[in-house]
Amino acid sequence: MANQRCMWCKGVFLEKEGPTHEYMESTPGCWAAFGRVLAREYEHQRYFAVHRLTVDAYAVQHPGTPGRQSIQSVGVHLVRLCLFHERHLAPDNANDAMLAAAKHKAQFHWLEPPHDLGPITVANVDATNGIEEHMSMVRRWAAQMWDVWSSHHAAVRSWADAA
Repeated sequence: MANQRCMWCKGVFLEKEGPTHEYMESTPGCWAAFGRVLAREYEHQRYFAVHRLTVDAYAVQHPGTPGRQSIQSVGVHLVRLCLFHERHLAPDNANDAMLAAAKHKAQFHWLEPPHDLGPITVANVDATNGIEEHMSMVRRWAAQMWDVWSSHHAAVRSWADAA
């Protein structure tokens, strides 16, 4: 089988036919890798310490094209990354604050995605062995994703403040 590079994250995955997400654009192989990572996280309670970071990192690394759903998705996931990385909220508190920010999502606007979305992708997480390695990679991936969106931090902070 041939390999295929995802148009957003630039990760390399086996070329395959299959589903993708409606507005978080990716190749079928990338979407399948994300599904495997989520399945792993649902299999063991210890993974839940990073589960939301996984979802946030994937969402903002696959922003799609301008549209209501993609604007709101990128917005709420960047808000939660902000709350984790800058305000050091615990996962449940960050999630509650993200849900509060989502009440104002109609005010979100399109954030032009960074040209370079970083070297860590869901492929790196999918390739990990064991809980500790998985959790470490997810944390690095999420931190990378917050960093690469730095040109939009002021807007994201204002959305977080509105919560």
